[in-house]
Amino acid sequence: MKIKNTLFYKIVKPILFFLVHLLYRPTIIGKENLEIEGPIILAGNHTKWLDPIMLVAIVKRQIHFLAKIELFKGPISFITKGMGAIPVNRKIHDKKALETAITSLKQGLCIGIFPEGTINRTNDLIMPFKIGAVKMTKETNATLIPFVITGKYKLFRKNIKIEFLKPLKISENLEKSNQELMQLVEDKIRKEQK
Repeated sequence: MKIKNTLFYKIVKPILFFLVHLLYRPTIIGKENLEIEGPIILAGNHTKWLDPIMLVAIVKRQIHFLAKIELFKGPISFITKGMGAIPVNRKIHDKKALETAITSLKQGLCIGIFPEGTINRTNDLIMPFKIGAVKMTKETNATLIPFVITGKYKLFRKNIKIEFLKPLKISENLEKSNQELMQLVEDKIRKEQK
């Protein structure tokens, strides 16, 4: 499966930019860390279904999110496909999704991934990260930029914050790098909650 930047995304992005800034007034930190050419992987925590919309509104480049395969069925599917998302079957170790993402990175695109694999509805600050983000980074020499979303999505309140951290170096030990990524995000969330 080949992924490319889409016209639909270009049309929708300014609308989302306007709505997100009008309705949620996000605080954005570290946007300068996104000023990088070439392949990028954005990886961070997942708090609500609004997270990818927030990222689309903020980040200049088109983000190709890894999204659960269920979003590619029914009435919402034309939006998911139009946004250039990559389908992931979460019931299996989906090698096809990983290969598509890696091919996209080799073309210099930007991939968005929530390593928790789903929205965190637990009482834990963060759920264990799956290894896909660091694995893709290592295989493609992409730049891995962690992000952290904190606060609540409350209408017309300056309550939600997103921080883009400095690129994370990936070592030969992918398990260790994955743990470092998760720890980095978790520490930032904990700091924000104090």
